[in-house]
Amino acid sequence: MNGKIPYQRIIFGLKIKQLRQEKGLSFAELSKATGMSVSYLNEIEKGKKFPKADKITVLANTLGADQEELLSTEMGANLAPVKELLESNFLNELPLDLFGIELGKVAEIIANAPLRVGAFISTLLELSRSYALREENFFFAALRAYLELNNNYFEHIEEAVKTFVKEHKIPTSRPLPPQLLSTILEDNYDYEVIKDGLDAYPEMEGLRSVFLPGEKQLLLTSKLSSMQRSFQFGKEIGFHVLQLKDRSYTSSILRPRVFEEVLNHAYATYFSVALHLPLESFVRKLRDFFSAPKWNAKSLVSIMDSYDASPEMFYHRLTNVIPRFFNMPKLFFLRFIHDPEKDHFEIDRELHLSKRHHPHGNAILEHYCRRWVSLSLLQDLAEMQQEGKYVSTIVRAQRSRFLGTEDEYLCITLARPGQSENSSRLGGEYAQGRNISVTLGLLINADVKRQIKWLDDVAIQARDVNRTCERCALTDCSERAVAPVIVQKRERLRAIESRLTKLNQE
Repeated sequence: MNGKIPYQRIIFGLKIKQLRQEKGLSFAELSKATGMSVSYLNEIEKGKKFPKADKITVLANTLGADQEELLSTEMGANLAPVKELLESNFLNELPLDLFGIELGKVAEIIANAPLRVGAFISTLLELSRSYALREENFFFAALRAYLELNNNYFEHIEEAVKTFVKEHKIPTSRPLPPQLLSTILEDNYDYEVIKDGLDAYPEMEGLRSVFLPGEKQLLLTSKLSSMQRSFQFGKEIGFHVLQLKDRSYTSSILRPRVFEEVLNHAYATYFSVALHLPLESFVRKLRDFFSAPKWNAKSLVSIMDSYDASPEMFYHRLTNVIPRFFNMPKLFFLRFIHDPEKDHFEIDRELHLSKRHHPHGNAILEHYCRRWVSLSLLQDLAEMQQEGKYVSTIVRAQRSRFLGTEDEYLCITLARPGQSENSSRLGGEYAQGRNISVTLGLLINADVKRQIKWLDDVAIQARDVNRTCERCALTDCSERAVAPVIVQKRERLRAIESRLTKLNQE
């Protein structure tokens, strides 16, 4: 690497390529003039090699360039965005290796069309500023991409859980008593568990746990349920069993430093979910549920309750298992947060397997379609709360036909009152009064029809849905939140264009 930072090699290579092309020289011609091989020159331009001083002198003389300028990292105005990208931490922090992408490949793309890349990067940087995108947003986006590439199933974690269960003689019955896992943390990993350790720090409100590595203390809030404590213990065990070094020391990631921290948190979470919802029993119960002749919401809740799992834990396990063991990989997961007072809905977690499915988050402040069961169930929950009715969890299934497409999804949604829990994606705890829904959507195809026997149950409502109100042309929608302004704008433009065409023909 000749002691050069990768971006310095890339910038040098871009300059050599630019000069060579300006001179109208081929690789063969430059090779003949400099005495360097074509392959070596090619690697220089791609940022893979940085020549020694004597070769730099030869290149500068051959290309008629000033050697000092050639070695400078300064670039012309047209390539300034490329320089900004290369000198930032963005490329260095992206988990390129996880996706089998070398930095040199990125350099090659840049080298092949630097001006186009420059324009793209300028746009990206402007969007970042406009939408307040932060480094951590890129980390979480990269994590989603990684999970999606692996269908959210990791065999090495499943095997690690099996080994752990066997070695520590974990009982097959669920739910697990938190004391069992707490004892393992204390006896095997020298932890000191303090169940009310966070209560003395009001500024920590919303966090479930904090680990102090120096003292090996795990501080918990006393507000946790039995399962919530057990889940935190399972996650801590996961960090050790999977030998995950880069990690967050809080129950939720507040501000990630590197991508590995985000990834390892996801791995440890997966470990705890798999530990509390064992694979074999979960698959068996889910198979029975899908094989039933009728849709039964209570049966779904009973599976969740048999593990004392939260809806988020339960749906996490569904996304692990369904693609792998039921051959239904085309699915999505959404979590909505609803503020009834403002009637505002926000997607704070999402996952899409096998393709980018229609219901997904947007950053353009449009109004999500109220016909989605994810939203309609939250609205029903809010109405029940206004009437003074106590509601824990409500469930509904819907067949959602997306207008303008051939796609239809089976959507299964659970909605519940919000709890005081920390979310790094929202920047803080869920305030009391907010409600949460989680939705699993399965693209209805031959595999889904074969696996889910109750799919055609008349109890499951079928509805035409769309992405957002602004983009929907439905005229008989009682759930509409705002006018279809984007549709109206397009229609006005088409009318203008049509009139202009006719005027030009007269």
